[in-house]
Formats: sequence, C-alpha cells, structure tokens
Amino acid sequence: MGTAIDPRGYDIDALRERVLPERAGERATSIPQLADADPELCAIALALPDGSVRSTSGGRTPFSIQSAVKPFLFALALADTDGRALERVGIEPTGEAFDAIKLESDTGRPPNPMVNAGAILTCALVQGGSPDARTDRILTGLSRFAGRRLDIDDAVARSEHLLGDRNHALAHLMRAEGTLAVSADDAVAVYASACAVLVDAETLAVMGATLALGGVNPVTGERVVSAEIARDTVAVMATCGVYDGSGRWMRAVGVPAKSSVSGAIVLSAPGSLGAALVSPPLDEQGTSVRGRIAAAELSAGLGLHVFG
Repeated sequence: MGTAIDPRGYDIDALRERVLPERAGERATSIPQLADADPELCAIALALPDGSVRSTSGGRTPFSIQSAVKPFLFALALADTDGRALERVGIEPTGEAFDAIKLESDTGRPPNPMVNAGAILTCALVQGGSPDARTDRILTGLSRFAGRRLDIDDAVARSEHLLGDRNHALAHLMRAEGTLAVSADDAVAVYASACAVLVDAETLAVMGATLALGGVNPVTGERVVSAEIARDTVAVMATCGVYDGSGRWMRAVGVPAKSSVSGAIVLSAPGSLGAALVSPPLDEQGTSVRGRIAAAELSAGLGLHVFG
C-alpha cells in the first residue's frame, strides 16, 4: 500500500463537496424504484478497525443494496458449503456486462460470483430447504456483516423478481446445464430479495470493513466468516467487482470494491478499513460516476492503493 494517513483526520465532507457538482451519468432504469432514485444523493462513509464509523450528509439515507450484496452472498455460500462453492462458480473476470447471458463453455458454471449468474447460484447454495429459509439465512448473514438488523424492501423485491427477465433466462440456462439444483423461479426470487435489502452508506461501510478486517465486524467484534473466506471474497472483488471496468478500477483506485446499480460502491481495503460511496447516476459500466471519482481521491489521500 501507499503511505497511509490516519483516516480519522481525512475530510470526507470536503471530498463530497468536490464531487457533488459532477453531472455525468444516468440512473438505472431496470426497475421503477431505481429510475426514481434521487440523483442528488451523494454520501461517503468510512468504517474503521476501532469500530468508529464516519459519514457525510446522506450517510444514513436508506437504499436497496442491489449488486453490492454479491460479495457477501459469495462469502455466505463459501461458509455454508465449507468452501465447495468454488466448485460451482468460477472466479475469473469476464470483460462483459454483469447480466450477460453466458456461462463457462466447458463447465456450465457462472464465470464468477460478482455477475448476476454467479450471484443467483450463490444464493441457491446458501443453506435452507426452501426459498423462504434461504432468504432468512441470507438476511441474518447480511445483518451480521452490518452489525445491525436489516430489512427487505418488499416492493423492490417484487419488481426485481417480476422484471428480471435476463435473470430468469440465466437461471433457466443454469438449470439446463445442470448447474442450478433449485427451480429457476425459486433461485431468482431469493436473489431478488437479497438485492432488495435496505442499507445506507454507514451500514455498507461496516459490511466492507468486516471483509477487509478478516471477517470480524469492527463494530460488534463478532467473527462473521473465517479469515480465509474474507480473503477469498476480497480477492474476487479485486478482479471482478466492477465488471468489465475492474482492471481500470484497480489501476486507478487500487482498492477491492463492488459496484451496484443503486449507485453504491462498497470498498474493502485489506487490513485498513471499509468504505461506501453512494450516488445514483451511473457510467456505462454501471458504476457510480461520483463514487468512482471519490474512490480514486479517497484511495490516494489515505494511501490505500494495494499496489502503491
């Protein structure tokens, strides 16, 4: 890493003010709730190893977690399968869109857990004998990452389930390949609920910190996943977390991260901190424009670049 400074002295309010005038990007339109998101929402939060959490204005404004849930689904699947989830989903970047209708040609597996196919599969690998049981297990696990009880926005979950045509196509394709053991509709329903979990920037920063700090939540002190699972999850975030922009992200920002169509980005700086940046307008890769700019400046300012 680069030369680190104390993040408690870093002015995240000033950083927010610097990126707030940026007007590039468009909100996601896949469901009505995303299309109606406030384009002026812009929040930054940091979660530190001592359990302290700092945020800017908007840091406690709730939003649906969307694709930022994927690293945590992967971690839960690894925990519930004793690591055998790695036999069912690849870990290689694709260079394609997050919802590309594509599986590995030789195995029928999703290419990695950070694209939609992979996340649908990891949801199905979480323990539970029914969709409701798996959803409850996921919600409980995400709440442990967050250090507080989380809830699902039922309206968002319904929209995700009903309007997720490509997700249904991916699930049926995995069923046809023998990769997915549960029904396609059940798999998509659980994934839709996971994407609809409500968080805010402060909560998402704590979740990112739990992975960055070896699986231990810095606020509660609870071990949520093993150090090995946390390491493996952060590694896949580094290579695949920003989809076909992951290489550019790691060069410019150098911090493992996961983007989301809600405009959220969760960062896990190994051994250092977790961070979250939230602003709904997205670039062509589906990454928050303001969030990307702020992340690069934050990384430089705090010396977080893993190759610095």
